[in-house]
Amino acid sequence: MKSAVILLTALVWVLATAADEPFRPEAGKFPPLEKAHSYRGELVFVDHANRRGSLRVQGTGAFRRNEPHPFALLPYGMVRYHGALADLRDIPLGTVLHVRAFLPPDPKISAVPVLPVDNKEKTSGYGDTGIAPAENHVLLLEDEPSHCLREGLVWKLKEVELTNSEWKIIAGRGSKDDKDEEAREEILTFDAATHIWRGRECLETDDLITEGVWPATGKKSLDGQAVMLGITWKPTPGGVFTRFHISDIWLDDAAMQRSAANQTETHKAFIRSRWMPAWVDAVDYGKFGRATVTATLFGGMDNSLYADFQKDKPVLVNGVENTLKHTEGGTAGPAQMAARGSVLDITKSPGEPPLGSSGIQIRFETDLITEGMRPTRVVRIRPASWPDVHLPREEYLNSGNFSYEDRFPTPDIFPQY
Repeated sequence: MKSAVILLTALVWVLATAADEPFRPEAGKFPPLEKAHSYRGELVFVDHANRRGSLRVQGTGAFRRNEPHPFALLPYGMVRYHGALADLRDIPLGTVLHVRAFLPPDPKISAVPVLPVDNKEKTSGYGDTGIAPAENHVLLLEDEPSHCLREGLVWKLKEVELTNSEWKIIAGRGSKDDKDEEAREEILTFDAATHIWRGRECLETDDLITEGVWPATGKKSLDGQAVMLGITWKPTPGGVFTRFHISDIWLDDAAMQRSAANQTETHKAFIRSRWMPAWVDAVDYGKFGRATVTATLFGGMDNSLYADFQKDKPVLVNGVENTLKHTEGGTAGPAQMAARGSVLDITKSPGEPPLGSSGIQIRFETDLITEGMRPTRVVRIRPASWPDVHLPREEYLNSGNFSYEDRFPTPDIFPQY
């Protein structure tokens, strides 16, 4: 037994060390999640068209003094909000997010500042560490309920306190299955704007007070009630270094599932209008511009979107940059310049695909192969059955008139603190 414990401890240490080693993804390969660097922070800026933004990363010092840290989503990087896939534009500023990220795959075309590899070890001017890691290319970005659902965690409410000046909840995050587990407790604030979800209802604090669940004033024990919480950050009175705020409370599974279903429908509509991202695995060139292309669809989407790709059905394909911005826009948008062809076959790889991949490969034939369709390059694909809509101008490049900065957005928009 003792030797088994020692072996398990050693294994945990090895895995933790491996995850902390800097890792740079390679083109055409989905990086392993266990090699990602993990951190947590508040969303403070979003450039949705180029899939990048800034986070105020949590460290050991005063949270409010941490300088916003730029990040960019990998082309196959996934955003999850309320337990479902999302786009950056869906997430409100101030939301606290969990991050799994790597070094820039190609520093020369990074859309955000490239930092020294050991930057997470450096100390800021306020004695804080880990608030500007070089791992700023994100594989997984998820809000608190999405993180808890994936990891099998819940928040256990210990006590609620309502006073005239400030409303607080003492809670701890721990395993959903272990009722005896002692989770580390923290104090969280909430207010009248906090959404409280129960089944199909959206409640207010006054509703719980009327029902006698919460007190009108003072403290009340909540006996470790298991819930899901949405976490944000707001300026905190009293000089507190780090205290987070509750934006949402989901009191039961039905409420959480309803929020996830709503977000899923939002994302499905988004993907149908912006096209499914994928990367090119192989190209078999024919004559006079003809080619047969094999591509892997990116992961995390709703199954109904993948089901729309069917054998012998036509598709439109367009090259995109690593920001997923269409490169062939013409003067009227991507659909005008897209290559067209029919799906020859669809295959699904056995087993669980790596995060970022669907494990689904499609092979299609086109009579107009374009520059953007080369092995390891990223593309967007639309079944012809999806709606033919025009994208907003900031989400594609005018192929007849674009600058280098338009194609590869420089990091100059991010302030130097």
